[in-house]
Amino acid sequence: MAPKVLVVDDEERMRSLLKLHLRQCFEVVTASSGEEALERVRSERFDAVVLDILMPGLDGREVCRRIRSMSAVPLLMLTALADVEEKLEAFDRGADDYLTKPFDPRELVARVEALIRRSQASSDPAPAGTPPTLEYGPLRLDQAARVVQVEGRELALTPKEYELLLFLTQAPGRPFSREELLQEVWRDAAFAQTRTVDSHIKTLREKLGRDGVGATLVTVWGVGYKFDPQGL
Repeated sequence: MAPKVLVVDDEERMRSLLKLHLRQCFEVVTASSGEEALERVRSERFDAVVLDILMPGLDGREVCRRIRSMSAVPLLMLTALADVEEKLEAFDRGADDYLTKPFDPRELVARVEALIRRSQASSDPAPAGTPPTLEYGPLRLDQAARVVQVEGRELALTPKEYELLLFLTQAPGRPFSREELLQEVWRDAAFAQTRTVDSHIKTLREKLGRDGVGATLVTVWGVGYKFDPQGL
């Protein structure tokens, strides 16, 4: 069965164009507004979402944020805005990738395939010999269920936030450069920039509790970041 992709764009011509290109590899469902997209995500299971930013009513940024509050589905933002700050805001809201219009249809298909592939790979069981659960004081990472808890409260993390936190907690005390984190966590995401790491660390600290567990994500000046559980 082909992966199922939700395409969200308020322009009928663009929806038709996206569907034309994507249906070669995917089952494609479309939504013409942010409100319709949210209803679709609530009622159906998707393997990826392609979401336009500039829409009337609920724009793509807000739709992305709301989707992230209820789903970890891989999400690609599609927009005519090429500004770096716009890209960083998209990542802040939980986007996994970003593609600027006009685009090459082959790149669009390749990026969606890559998002789905990474999502499926990250949901595979942990390698043999890997502790199924990592615990540091009130912080608990269940790798089998891909669940992160702080003092028993489950956190709503995006796939990339989870992968970044897991990678750091698997090597406590070791500092990693932003470039290393991009290579290990984002892998083939050539779109990512070092500031993408900063954005994800900032969000993780807030979700973990900036004055509590979040303080274990330590900035190593001139290098990058490390996980330091000593204070827990």
